[in-house]
Amino acid sequence: MRRWALGAWVALVLGFLMLPVAVIVLAAFTTTSYLTVPPRGVTLKWFAQVLGDRDYIDALALSLQLALVTTAGALAVGTAAAYALARRAVPGAAAVSALMMAPLAFPGVVIGVALLQYYALVGLRGSFLGLVLAHLVITIPYAMRSVLASIHGTDPDLENAACTLGASRLSAFARVTLPLIRPGLVAGGLFAFITSFDNVPVTIFLLGVRDMTLPVKIFTAIEYGVDPSIAALSTLLIAATAIVLVAAERWVGFHRFV
Repeated sequence: MRRWALGAWVALVLGFLMLPVAVIVLAAFTTTSYLTVPPRGVTLKWFAQVLGDRDYIDALALSLQLALVTTAGALAVGTAAAYALARRAVPGAAAVSALMMAPLAFPGVVIGVALLQYYALVGLRGSFLGLVLAHLVITIPYAMRSVLASIHGTDPDLENAACTLGASRLSAFARVTLPLIRPGLVAGGLFAFITSFDNVPVTIFLLGVRDMTLPVKIFTAIEYGVDPSIAALSTLLIAATAIVLVAAERWVGFHRFV
């Protein structure tokens, strides 16, 4: 009876959490020009409208480019920082770790305004490089913590054994440590990509006049009302996210490390 009650409670909580997603998905197929659930009829015209809108396609391309570059940079910096904190006697390691995790303690609006003022002084305002650097600030903590957790779960003697057998320190790290921390790398990469791709509070302050990321495009669109095309776009993003997470689970197997 206790197990049945626990299962029912978990199902109720999951259903409550997934209810907004179900509402958005259902609203994307309505034939009306306004959101309604359950949908009145079934149509795919809103998906076709979104996929045929050049503004949305350009915004998606910029968001993907920005997220991919940011993810690569966050993994490189986060992995190096995590390895140094876990395996090297870094002076003031606790202070360094706290400093790198500090962006998580500040609201995105505060970071965006601060970077806007700084970029105006150094000439990076409205540039793609400025966006990448800003997104690195908010994504490196996720990558570093994920990789750090994986490194703590590996045996440092394995890398030392490889060095004893003739491998250089870099070769031992690449051939021994990196495969062992792959779950942390994948998890950190996913967190960094999603955080960068979905960011609005920081990005909206730093975009150029002619640039627009997809989340900012959606944010500005719903200011003038919500139509089913926004729901259709959200449904596509939900489906893409689900496919990526399932593929990552099958590739890495996160359930083995939880």
